Amino acid sequence: MAIDLILGTAGHIDHGKTSLIKALTGVDTDRLPEEKRRGITIDLGFACLELGPYRLGIVDVPGHERFVRNMLAGATGMDLALLVVAADDSVKPQTLEHLEILRLLDLPAGVVALTKCDLVEAEWLEAVAEEIREVTRGTCLEQAPIVPTSVVTGQGLDELRQRLQQAAATAAERRAQQLHVPFRMAIDRVFSVAGHGTVVTGSVSAGRVSVGDELLIEPGSIKVRVRGLQNHDRPVAEVHRGQRAAINLTGVHHEQIRRGHELAAPGHLEPARCLTVRITLSRSAPRPLKNRSRVRLHMGTAELLVHVRLLGCELLAPGEHAWAQLVLPQPAVAVWRQPFIIRSESPVLTIGGGVVIDPHAERLRKFSDRDRDRLQLWYTGDPEQRADAALFYRGWRPWQPPDLARMAGVTDPQAVLKSLLENARLLEIPLSAQRRVLVHRELFDQAAQQLAGLLERLHREQPLRMAFDPHEVASRIRWLPSPAYVEPLMRYAAGTGLLEQYAGGVRLPGHGPALSHAESQLLEQIVQQLLQAGIEVPSVAQLQASAGRLAASVPALLGLAVSRGELVQISDEFYLHAEVDRQCRTIVHRHLEKTGPATLSQIREWLGTSRKYAVPYCEYLDRVGMTVREGDKRRLHPKAASAPPPDVEAEFPK
Repeated sequence: MAIDLILGTAGHIDHGKTSLIKALTGVDTDRLPEEKRRGITIDLGFACLELGPYRLGIVDVPGHERFVRNMLAGATGMDLALLVVAADDSVKPQTLEHLEILRLLDLPAGVVALTKCDLVEAEWLEAVAEEIREVTRGTCLEQAPIVPTSVVTGQGLDELRQRLQQAAATAAERRAQQLHVPFRMAIDRVFSVAGHGTVVTGSVSAGRVSVGDELLIEPGSIKVRVRGLQNHDRPVAEVHRGQRAAINLTGVHHEQIRRGHELAAPGHLEPARCLTVRITLSRSAPRPLKNRSRVRLHMGTAELLVHVRLLGCELLAPGEHAWAQLVLPQPAVAVWRQPFIIRSESPVLTIGGGVVIDPHAERLRKFSDRDRDRLQLWYTGDPEQRADAALFYRGWRPWQPPDLARMAGVTDPQAVLKSLLENARLLEIPLSAQRRVLVHRELFDQAAQQLAGLLERLHREQPLRMAFDPHEVASRIRWLPSPAYVEPLMRYAAGTGLLEQYAGGVRLPGHGPALSHAESQLLEQIVQQLLQAGIEVPSVAQLQASAGRLAASVPALLGLAVSRGELVQISDEFYLHAEVDRQCRTIVHRHLEKTGPATLSQIREWLGTSRKYAVPYCEYLDRVGMTVREGDKRRLHPKAASAPPPDVEAEFPK
């Protein structure tokens, strides 16, 4: 089975790229009438070259400076390059710009073809070859063979085929794994064919697709189905990574699609308005790149005007690199380590490029040394380190294990996730009986610190509280994606010693009420007063009325006594002493056990009180799960019926 790769041409206008491809393949890639009339390549042209076990899909790109944007669209998915330099013209401006683009794309291999050698003397040929060696230094073509050729005499064509086959072998080693990932193809042409409908073309950069498969066009999530496939004008049942493809689609009108859209397996790509990148400014850039500059981004076949937010610096000098975020005017799609090129807004020059690190980033408001280290691991680390960084920056946004291929280039997500769990870099959080999610541990640590900060404020605002009701605390949490995370977060924070949990609330360790002498005395008086009052206690309003200048402190003091276990809250208006509550429960328990279901009037008589106190107390017993109301009667809850009553006096003292 042939190994498919994409070969891209590069070089100055009228240096013989199209003629050389025709001599190698027999295909004239100038397909447009205007191209025929003017004798130059304006848009992308395509051909196929069989070289032993390799099948090269050739993308012939325009050399004119006005069509560099088309050249960049053709560079999408390129595996190796053929730099064409005319021997009678030598290195020209577009030669240098195309060469810089190839350097920034970091291709694994390539070949240099010296064309029109029949027009020059041998000494001149040597001088041109020396100049090429000079300008290719530091690029992917530094060690590339330089092959003298002539399409007129046939000189060097066989050697060029041999050299291209050797370069293809080098490129194939680097690209093999991209066959086994979800399908993706950047669209470089779209048109309609009578009787067939919408057709798109492009170089398949990842995976494979067959007739009948369902795909998405992104950005836009347009659902389509593959009606037919062609590879270099041959109908096929499947196309895969490294091939040129023409795909007939159903479910979409051709006017809905443009160059820059991508065709991909459902769920593989995620449109984003912000990308975190490693950016390099070309040594030939005319000036430094300022923070927040606007540049032309060429990524895939898309071209966008974007703002560059440099991270950790205000100026990027020529030849240097930096971490940055690209802020896009509209959503675009990318994957981890996807290359891109940037050109100045005006005049339009290639000034740099780089690779995408986070293909769906959130804005980094601050950039720390920890961020710098984490991004470096994401860029150069092993799969586990890359996944660790990717999942941290993913934050609370949902994700699935297959997303790690797009987010971090991970080909075995299950093994990587297992290791991250074993090393406690990920936590498995139960959100319900049926749902569990994986969350990065540092995210949970940060959320726990925010929770501690919230409790610190609550202790400061309400210094008389021993602890705070978890529901009250949860109502103030705004940084979690769902209320379902609150309880697991509290358990996690308690497990790490960051907070303390009680039956009635949560608090920070070492924090508690700071009572004045007067407040301590008032609290003691209230507790004793309620003990002596039995079930017919004074209301909160009455307690406040008798507290004088400390009236405002009474609710907090009652809450403190509840958290200490001295009082229980019956309703918003009434509190009982805990001992009185135990006695009342014993009486009700024993009577219900003996008589069965009873009315409110019966319970009121057992407790020796009025309806004013019996009603809230019976509702309290329902709420705490001791009794169950059925119509006008109450019975013991099954759990309460099976448990003995508290060991207190059987009769309530009047």
